[in-house]
Amino acid sequence: MSIRTTTPSDAFLPLPVAEFHILVTLAAGARHGYALMTEVEQRTNGAVRLGPGTLYTALRRMLDRGLIAEDAAESLERRQAYQITALGRDVVVAEVERMTACVAMARSTPLAPRLATT
Repeated sequence: MSIRTTTPSDAFLPLPVAEFHILVTLAAGARHGYALMTEVEQRTNGAVRLGPGTLYTALRRMLDRGLIAEDAAESLERRQAYQITALGRDVVVAEVERMTACVAMARSTPLAPRLATT
């Protein structure tokens, strides 16, 4: 058994699904709201669809918590663009590590034969 030290990023975990997908998308570069909605839907093959209410509520919460920032350089006349912050990057990496550990644990149970590895 290994003991994992806690980090400041751990306070944000587990991330809500919308926030996880927004951060993953922003890791590739700044995006405005509509681009975020369409790219998340494309990345998930339609499994995750962010409506405007969910998206903008999540963006506001993430701005307030310092996970993302407004990107003036990428913003257009009426569209605000967002970028991931260093904290946001650390948090999404910590979330991926957490989810990876969960999957590894599940694969070590009687569920393993039903969990195909890819």
